[in-house]
Amino acid sequence: MTDYEITKKANIKNIEEVGASIGISKEQLYHYGNYIAKVEPTQIIDSGKSLGKLIFVTAITGTSLGEGKTTITIGLNDALNDLGYKTAAVIREPSLGPVFGIKGGATGGGFAQAIPMEDINMQFTGDIPAVEAAHNLLAALIDNHIYHGNVLNIDPRRVLLRRAMDANDRALRDIIIGLGGVSNGIPRQTGFDITASSEVMAILGLSKNITDLKERLGKIIVGYTYDKKLVNASMLSSTGAMAVILRNAIKPNLVQTLENHPVFVHGGAFANVAYGTSSIISIATALKSSDFVVVEGGFGTDLGGEKFMDIVGRVGEFVPGVAVIVASVRALKLHGGTNKKSLTEENVDALNLGLRNLEKHILNMKAFGISVVVALNKFDYDTQKEVSLVRDFVQSKDVKFALSEVWAYGGKGGFDLAREVMSAINEPNNFHFLYEPQEPMKIKIERIAKTMYGASSVKYTKEAEEDLELIDKAGFSNLLVCMAKTQLSLSDDPKKLGRPDNFDITIREVRVSAGAGFVVPIAGNIMTMPGLPKHPQAMDMDINKEGLISGF
Repeated sequence: MTDYEITKKANIKNIEEVGASIGISKEQLYHYGNYIAKVEPTQIIDSGKSLGKLIFVTAITGTSLGEGKTTITIGLNDALNDLGYKTAAVIREPSLGPVFGIKGGATGGGFAQAIPMEDINMQFTGDIPAVEAAHNLLAALIDNHIYHGNVLNIDPRRVLLRRAMDANDRALRDIIIGLGGVSNGIPRQTGFDITASSEVMAILGLSKNITDLKERLGKIIVGYTYDKKLVNASMLSSTGAMAVILRNAIKPNLVQTLENHPVFVHGGAFANVAYGTSSIISIATALKSSDFVVVEGGFGTDLGGEKFMDIVGRVGEFVPGVAVIVASVRALKLHGGTNKKSLTEENVDALNLGLRNLEKHILNMKAFGISVVVALNKFDYDTQKEVSLVRDFVQSKDVKFALSEVWAYGGKGGFDLAREVMSAINEPNNFHFLYEPQEPMKIKIERIAKTMYGASSVKYTKEAEEDLELIDKAGFSNLLVCMAKTQLSLSDDPKKLGRPDNFDITIREVRVSAGAGFVVPIAGNIMTMPGLPKHPQAMDMDINKEGLISGF
């Protein structure tokens, strides 16, 4: 059966029952049908209840095959609930870009899924469209201001804000707008970024309430004047209207697993170009309503992992009790040099080489002073010899290990993992950040590159050096750092698999996301608008007259 066929056979409960299981009343729910609801978070977050314990799920360096991080997040949530622990999971909202591109949906797989998966994957409650609309309203207001006299003296050549769209479309990376005569505005070069990389998306995820949201939106830097002074969104009187568009999007969404356990799905920032974790509001709501909360971070420890600790955790004041690193034998063999065609064949030599990648990710999480559990995502063709090799390696590093079979068996396939997590979460925690905001910007960037990636040094292009100089002059040196880098390698070169040695990280430009509260150093050739593959998932999708979907 496909994942979608499995969900169609599920015994789905009314969302009020799911909310009640963690103390959320029906009065605190805004229904989107019987099985999806937005949660009014204020009373829950402001209640006197103590916070639950946070379990953070991350992974080794990703491959195009996917490592099963969301599947294990959902499955661990089921397993903990099945063992009697009041638990909720928190994951991001899927972007249509990956859904219609290579990756497909983002609600887990097999018997460890969030449902209704087709609704979650397809624009859900409208949060991402709302972010897109708010972002593009601001873009329209910029060009409208220039057209109607340009009182702010905005230099059209130095407008920084591009437009946003929730799709992969390489043809829109660089475009010219304003053609067609005087009535159509001022011609200038711009482009589109995917909505998940929009600063508005990052702001939505990091805002604690509507007041915080409005303040952050007003700080968005949209460009420069002719005399090189910064222009922000508040100068265009855009903040109120943008907040109105986002008034419902800021509320977290509640759904359920196949086993009817609660899952919050909110926020959609990518981890390679943004911070890659669900919203602060959804995590805080879950922590106030559950004893344990399983939070998924995007991509590996070097991206979503580091950014959760240094950005999301810092802003939200969350301290993870344990980090679960998801790995698979097939991914480790790929990092050890196996080609995709021979993944089903036993290859101990390649696996041994690939384990160096896992070792680096273990060190990355230990660098923050938290306990680590490695979850091996089991596939049918993994041999006992391969599994034993990974287990022995992990345990030799004084790290807990568990085999996960939640894809095949749901919650019961994650009992061993759940027990190891519960054991690790009670160990002493010496959590600390990788850097402090007041440190020089280059020190912060280089500490991330050297500690998380294993880089020998960091090099800066002339443009990046100029960007850093402007950042310092504008008073933004104390902002946090959100590195933009390929997810396919620890380095900035997606072709360098495994655990590269003796490499440099090259920062080609540095962007400021003042509203989100961080700068974005862009390493290598990372794109903020992906393209579609030769045969995208979209070409295989269809719906019949009964409303059943194929191609998921």
